[in-house]
Parts: sequence; structure tokens; C-alpha cells
Amino acid sequence: MPTTSTPIKVAVLDDYQNVALSMADWSPLAGRADITVFNDHVAGRDALLERLRPFDIVCAMRERTPFPRDIIESLPNLKLIASTGAANASIDLDAAAARGVEVRHTGYQSTPTIEFTWALILAMMRHVPAENRSLRDGGWQTALGAELAGKTLGLLGLGRVGSAVGVIGRAFRMNVIAWSQNLTRERAEEKGVELVDKDTLFNTSDVLSIHLRLSERTHHLVGANELAQMKPTSRLVNTSRGPLVDSAALVDALRSGKLAGAALDVYDEEPLAANDPLRSLPNVLATPHIGYVSEELYRTFYGDTVRNIVEWLDARKA
Repeated sequence: MPTTSTPIKVAVLDDYQNVALSMADWSPLAGRADITVFNDHVAGRDALLERLRPFDIVCAMRERTPFPRDIIESLPNLKLIASTGAANASIDLDAAAARGVEVRHTGYQSTPTIEFTWALILAMMRHVPAENRSLRDGGWQTALGAELAGKTLGLLGLGRVGSAVGVIGRAFRMNVIAWSQNLTRERAEEKGVELVDKDTLFNTSDVLSIHLRLSERTHHLVGANELAQMKPTSRLVNTSRGPLVDSAALVDALRSGKLAGAALDVYDEEPLAANDPLRSLPNVLATPHIGYVSEELYRTFYGDTVRNIVEWLDARKA
């Protein structure tokens, strides 16, 4: 067990943009911690264990690297998981508690995801990526865009993100409707949204945006039957969690033309496999889970992470 004179070993995981050390003042850990930053992602169990085995503290970026019981029990030096975000469903908290591994979280704000949802909707409706490619290749206009005013925005989930997305939808003069398994009429009225049943949500939405937590009950909540109910001119947006949608059914609907398009920022497995059809389908606008990736939120994430580690070290010293 490290002493106060022995720097503790800290791993910062999945820093894809190589910005972790510049997003916070890490100097309070000088002399107290040896920090190693990993910019790549390791998915295989054996490779992950080999990488993390020497470390006392692991700094996890959201759910990029899961920590199930098997992983936690196989890391003998692990004492603290400093996770970004207010919660992390990919960490087995019971297993951590059983091993005496503390789990700490950071602040979080939904603003980046709310804004990015609308970036995807607008880019998809107006074919921005394709028109940009055409211009760069020496071409000019290639397609007709579609207006949002007068169309129906369907919200699958009306929590913090969904309700804010609805406010912006109304500003675009859209008809905003919502459904989820627990949504009440009082909540919908409070947020200025019309509560509808599930069938109506899928039947009438011109843009269907998903904003739910992933659980056993919501896994593949959007499946083949739900997609078949949507209009062939409709578009689906998912900035929440990939497994909320049956990916195979979505690919079939997009390939067959039963669905006009999809804008996706989340996937069943991340990073998305190089040969996944969602990378190449012409009616898919796909981004690499960047909905929450903003400088402001990263400063919150890493600043709070440093504070969590310092407080943990101070508590051990006391």
C-alpha cells in the first residue's frame, strides 16, 4: 500500500483528444501522484487488465471503459475509480464496494448534448455534410432540404435533455409531442409538450429524438415494430445511448427506404467498428459520441477529478 512518500499511480483513460492535462490544474497532485494518460481505447479484457494492473487510481471518462465485477476483482492495486459525470452505469458499484474500491463522480451539465442534438437535426434536414462535400469537390447544390416549421418533433423521453430539446423545437415552430413509459400528463403540460401514446409518437413524428436512460426496460425500446410505424419521410435522432435502438432493425429500415434518415452519436459498441454499415449508409449522419464533448464540460470533468483525487489522498493521510 502506498505511503505518503510514495506517489500513487493514476491512469487517465480514453483521452481521445489528448486534452486531459490541459483542461485542469493538476499541480495539486505534484509529488503525490504519477499520472499516465492513455489516448487510445482498449476493449479486450486481457489487454485492459494488463494496462491497468499497476494503477491505484483509474480516471474513467463516462462509460467509455466499463468496469464490471470481473474487471474490478482482477485489479489488485485498484483503490479509487474517479469517474466523470454524475453517475456511471458501467461501473459495478456493488463489486467496487465489496473490494473496498471507492467511486467518486464529478459535476455535469446537459447543455452540450442539448445543443448538439439540434446540430444533428439541422444538419440532417438540410443535408449539410453532403452539400459541404459537394462544394469541397468542386460541385454545387445537390439536394432539397426540408423546413422544420409546421413539422412534428417527437420526444422519446422528457427528462432534462428531452424537455430542453422540446423548448428549442417550439422555437422552430414545430409541433412537439412526447411519450415514455413513466411520462405523466402533468409533466408534459409543465414542459409545454403534448403527451401522446407510444403508437402516436412513432406514427406522427417527422423527427423522433431519443432521450432516455438505458436500462433493461428500455433496451431496444425502438425496434423493428416501432421503426415500421414511422413515416418513410421521418428521421430518427439518437444522442442518448446506442442500445436503446435495435441497430440491425435500424439498418434494415434505412437500407429499404422505410425511414428517410438517421442522425446518430451513440452506438451499441464504442468506438464503432470500422466495417459497421452505420459508417457508410448515405442516409446516416454519424458522429463519434461527441454530444457531451465540449471544452466547458471537460473543464468541469477534469477539474472535479483532480479535486476528488486530492480529497481522497487527504482522507487517507488523515
